[in-house]
Amino acid sequence: MASSHSSSPVPQSNSSDAFFKKEVDATKRFHPVQSLPDVCPKEPTGNPNNLHDSPSLVVDQQRWTIYHSKVNLPAALNDPRLAKRESDFFTKTWGVDFVDTEVTPSFYLPQITKEHFASYQQEITPREKVHERCKNICTPKDSFDRTLLHTHDKSRTDLEQVPKIFMKPDFALEDSLTFNAVLPWSHFSTAGGKGNRDAASSKLLQEKLSHYLDIVEVNIAHQISLRSEAFFHAMTSQHELQDYLRKTSQAVKLLREKISKIDKVMCEGSLRVLRLSLTRNNCIKAYNKLKLMATVHQTQPTVQLLLSTSEYVGALDLIATTQEVLQQELQGIHSFRHLGSQLCELEKLIDKMMIAEFSTYARNDLNRPLEDDCQILEEERLVSLVFGLLKQRKLNFYEIYGDEMINTAKNIIKQCVVNTVSQIEEIDTEVVVKLADQMRMMNFPQWFDLLKNIFSKFTIFLKRVKATLNTIRSVVFLVLDKNQKTRDLEDTLQKNSAKESVVDSEVAYLTHEGMFISDAFGDGELPAGAADSASQRNTSPNSEPCSSDSVSEPECTTDSSSSKEHTSSSVTPGGVEMMISDDMKLTDLELVRLANNIQELLYNASDICHDRSVKFLMARAKDGFLEKLNSNEFVTLSRLMEGFILDTEQICGRKSMSLRGALQSQANRFVNRFHEERKTKLSLLLDNERWKQAEVPAEFQDLVDSVSDGRISLPEKKPTASFVPWDDVFGCFLSFRTVLLLIRIILEYCQCVDNIPSITTDMLTRLSDLLKYFNSRSCQLVLGAGALQVVGLKTITTKNLALSSRCLQLIVHYIPIIRAHFEARLQPKQFSMLRHFDHITKDYHDHIAEISAKLVAIMDSLFDKLLSKYEVKAPVPSACFRNICKQMAKMHEAIYDLLPEEQTQMLFLRINASYKLHLKRQLAHLNVVNDGGPLNGLVTSDVAFYTGNLQALKGLNNLDLNMAEIWEQKR
Repeated sequence: MASSHSSSPVPQSNSSDAFFKKEVDATKRFHPVQSLPDVCPKEPTGNPNNLHDSPSLVVDQQRWTIYHSKVNLPAALNDPRLAKRESDFFTKTWGVDFVDTEVTPSFYLPQITKEHFASYQQEITPREKVHERCKNICTPKDSFDRTLLHTHDKSRTDLEQVPKIFMKPDFALEDSLTFNAVLPWSHFSTAGGKGNRDAASSKLLQEKLSHYLDIVEVNIAHQISLRSEAFFHAMTSQHELQDYLRKTSQAVKLLREKISKIDKVMCEGSLRVLRLSLTRNNCIKAYNKLKLMATVHQTQPTVQLLLSTSEYVGALDLIATTQEVLQQELQGIHSFRHLGSQLCELEKLIDKMMIAEFSTYARNDLNRPLEDDCQILEEERLVSLVFGLLKQRKLNFYEIYGDEMINTAKNIIKQCVVNTVSQIEEIDTEVVVKLADQMRMMNFPQWFDLLKNIFSKFTIFLKRVKATLNTIRSVVFLVLDKNQKTRDLEDTLQKNSAKESVVDSEVAYLTHEGMFISDAFGDGELPAGAADSASQRNTSPNSEPCSSDSVSEPECTTDSSSSKEHTSSSVTPGGVEMMISDDMKLTDLELVRLANNIQELLYNASDICHDRSVKFLMARAKDGFLEKLNSNEFVTLSRLMEGFILDTEQICGRKSMSLRGALQSQANRFVNRFHEERKTKLSLLLDNERWKQAEVPAEFQDLVDSVSDGRISLPEKKPTASFVPWDDVFGCFLSFRTVLLLIRIILEYCQCVDNIPSITTDMLTRLSDLLKYFNSRSCQLVLGAGALQVVGLKTITTKNLALSSRCLQLIVHYIPIIRAHFEARLQPKQFSMLRHFDHITKDYHDHIAEISAKLVAIMDSLFDKLLSKYEVKAPVPSACFRNICKQMAKMHEAIYDLLPEEQTQMLFLRINASYKLHLKRQLAHLNVVNDGGPLNGLVTSDVAFYTGNLQALKGLNNLDLNMAEIWEQKR
């Protein structure tokens, strides 16, 4: 075997290559070799001291030399194998100036010259001479024998004469190549007259081999001589070793005999008992395993039996338990290799069966006869289905119920229409085939009874849906409550286990340190948890699990479900007791979302009923049937729909806007038609009004009495017309026929608001429009003299004007009452609409003022005409003043019974002011002054006549006429 440095490509360094050597300690540089040389060391070719300059596996194992270096910078830069394109090793990255640039001397390193080493050389030269002299005189202190080294080198040189083939570890003459190399056939050939030469060659070969043998023997003898002491010491120790082995053999023999006796006397019986006990335990385990296998074998028949009774939860629990047993306790049983997949397929089948069963249940529950019975259909069956669906995470089962609700709502309306149509003889179902056309042939009472029946059926339907969905939600909430309790229990167990882990760690520490638990704890100091855990750890795993009679006891059978699954019983609102298992792996978020979806399904049920009702209404309203209803019929329909809406909101807890919107839409149409009819009726009445006093019917008096009592309601029509005297109507108001009917129309508007609250704002707008129309139209007919062409009156009399003013005052009198009626039924945010009444009141007052001005203007024109011809002369009173007094009496006669006394006085004061103005102007024109002369006397007599006649009129006796204003004041 060659040395490790023999094949190294790095050239060996001599003493002059000190620059490449690693600096070592001088005392260690020539340390003598203590160990044996290499198996096949390389013979040094020069100075024997060079042996220390080459690396050695024995000496240089921990010392680094330059021979450990694999690559150096000069070798990398001067590699002849590199191409010219690779010569730019540095310049291709760092620039062309990298190689040629001169390195700037460092400012931190001084320039070293030979003079710096002069002092050192002068100091070390004497020491070196002394050292050389001492080395020649004194022998080395180390134990290395130079003679032996020289002998060793000589023997190594001799061994090198022996061919290397003999030194190979796999040397074998059986090998033909090896044999031919050692004994070539050319030395044994006798042909060609070369026998003598071949014999000499053979003899020479024999001598060479003998020489090789001698060299080897000499080296072996030399090696033996070097180790003779160790050889003889080994031989001596061999005899002692033989004595020790003989004594040891005898002791082992004696020990074996004793152990054999102890085994027979003490161990063999006990071990046999233990072996039998272990065999018995194994037999028990095998029996229990077979018993468990027999139980598992009956899983499929048991599942089929449970499915036949719709016990889906029990079947799923049994499948889950069996799957767990197969994976844990019966894993690897060849006979059950297909049972797991069969149970999975059976579980999928159960899923489909539960979905189909739930669909059937929903259909049967919703399609049973709708009577006043809201009991849940087969509550136990429903609870079992819901639990099974939750267990299998089929959380969208409520959608099936929703689809069935839609179909049931359609069937309810269809069945109600069919039953109603079949009872009406006027409808021929053979001629009119379509159900919608048959329904449109009903009159309002028949159709109203049908709608009432539909609403009652829908109410019962919603109550039934609510009861069923509440049961389903209660099951979901029970599972959610169970999850929360389980989570709280797990938190408690974790806290307890954290406390026990502290004791367990102390026990483990004591056991690890070699101490006994009883040494660390006293009899009363060991905690209960630690004592239990210690007793469990100290229990032998091979101890008997039960007594000899325990084979037949059920406790010894393996039942994973009894140890791993726990159930708790709960009771639904309906009184059904349920067993909730712990294997329902549903999160709280999923359960809460499912409960919300179920509640939303109840809201959807209300929306479905409302939507179907709207479609039913729209189907009947196609031919304008609902718009043609009178007020009483529409109010009856509106009340029925409002009642149904309130019932559904009470049942479902949320408002549905579709039916309410349809009712509002129909109410808007009704309001438009209602308003147009009454506006047209009022227009016809005004166009035919003769503007005379009308007789007041008794029912109108009842209406006035109800309004005076604070109640706005229409009186019932009496079979015979009776009238009340004028003095009983309001005490002072007189009216004509159109105003009486207008008041009744106004009260009809108010009563519609009471019956249909949703149209309050529309009715207020329409009523204000009606009142404005009456004001403007009456102004056109009376003040504008339109009645002359429309009715054919000859003239608009003073009485017509006074009666018109009084009718307007009657309406103004009722406006605050009407305003309060609407204000009580409006929302606070709608109070701004009441400004319409303020505008109407202002318009009516302006109209009344215009009528009063018209009456004054009539008398003013009369005074202008008469007084412009007045002459102050006898006789007294003059004809002009007689005519004026006559006209004033006619005016008083026309308006006194129509207007109240205060208004009459105010009107005549204005007329008197006009009279004084015209008289004053005429007197100034006639140049008559208040000088006490004859002309003044005549005027005073006429004025006294006028004053007397005017104050003699009824209600004007206390009127302050102030006639002194007719005279010009003296300056």
